[in-house]
Amino acid sequence: MINFFRKKRKIVLDTSVFINPDIRNFFGENPEKAIEEFIKIAKRAKNLEFYIPSTVFKELMYFVDEKKIPKDFYFLIRIKSPDKHRSVCPAIFFYELVEEMRQRINKGLRVAENAVRNVNQKDADEIIKDLRKKYREALREGIIDSKEDVDLIFLSMELQATLITGDQGLIKWADKLGIEWIVPEKFKDFLLSAIG
Repeated sequence: MINFFRKKRKIVLDTSVFINPDIRNFFGENPEKAIEEFIKIAKRAKNLEFYIPSTVFKELMYFVDEKKIPKDFYFLIRIKSPDKHRSVCPAIFFYELVEEMRQRINKGLRVAENAVRNVNQKDADEIIKDLRKKYREALREGIIDSKEDVDLIFLSMELQATLITGDQGLIKWADKLGIEWIVPEKFKDFLLSAIG
C-alpha cells in the first residue's frame, strides 16, 4: 500500500507525559530531557501528528524553561485549542459530571466532619494536613477538574485523536466519551512501534 494515502493518526498530549515522573522517566530524568527524547523519537514517526491545547502548553511552561525546549518542538507539536463554540457535548456528559460532583461534595463534607471530630485527638497542623489530603482525594482524584482537562477531552473529540495522559480522571472520562487513549507507561513503546 502506498503510504501517502494513509491518514495520519492524531495524538493529543497532556503535560503528564513530560511532568509526571512515573511516565516522564520513560523519556528522561526531568521535563526538558523528556521533551528532548520525545522529539527525537516523534520526528521519526511520520504517520503521527501531535497536538497540545494552548492551556496545556501554558501549564507545561510552568515546569520547563522554554529556552531549553528544542526548536523542533514547535514544528512537531501543534498548539491548538478545541473549537469551544462548535464543540458538541453529549448531555450524558453533563448529567454524569453533575451527579459525580454531588457525590464528591458529600464525600468532602464527610471528610470535613471527621476532621472536626478528631480536633481533640491531634494537633491542628496534623488535622489540616490530613484534611487537605483526604479532601483532595475525595473531590479531585479521578475526575476532570480543570479547564486544561476539558480542553484535552474536547480537542481529542474534535480531532478524533488518541489521548495520552496519566491523569486517571481524564482516562475515565475519555473512556466514557469513546475517546481512544493509550496507557501512558506504554507511550514510548507506542511511538517506537510507529516508526517504520
